[in-house]
Amino acid sequence: MNKPIPEKLSSQIDAGVKLAIAKAIERHRRLGESISIWQDGQVVTLTADQIPPVDSTVSHSE
Repeated sequence: MNKPIPEKLSSQIDAGVKLAIAKAIERHRRLGESISIWQDGQVVTLTADQIPPVDSTVSHSE
């Protein structure tokens, strides 16, 4: 049977996924690439200029 994931592990996974997403978005912004997001019930494409800079706590190394 499937055992529940311990709370600490699920928190670490969640933090890792959020960090990876933030790095990917920042990479798109720096390279001048657009991204598409879900906003107010529809898909919206943002140009690189419209992507807000990432929080300074996210590492830029890839």
